[in-house]
Amino acid sequence: MIVCVCQRVSDREIVRHARAGMGFDDIQLELGVATCCGRCEGCARDIVAQCAASHPVAALHNAARIDVPQGGCAA
Repeated sequence: MIVCVCQRVSDREIVRHARAGMGFDDIQLELGVATCCGRCEGCARDIVAQCAASHPVAALHNAARIDVPQGGCAA
């Protein structure tokens, strides 16, 4: 699902970067999420927090199967 409509950033992209050990600020800089209108910031932060809690650190190239956190966020 698209989380950031302005920058076309999906939840899968956020999950992939979060599982690589990136925090919200790093992901925001890398992907541009929540840098335009800001309506997606809460959802994006929730996704990063869920990933950090369930998978502390993993490499981007090792994320063959991505389990997208389930939540009430909608674009």
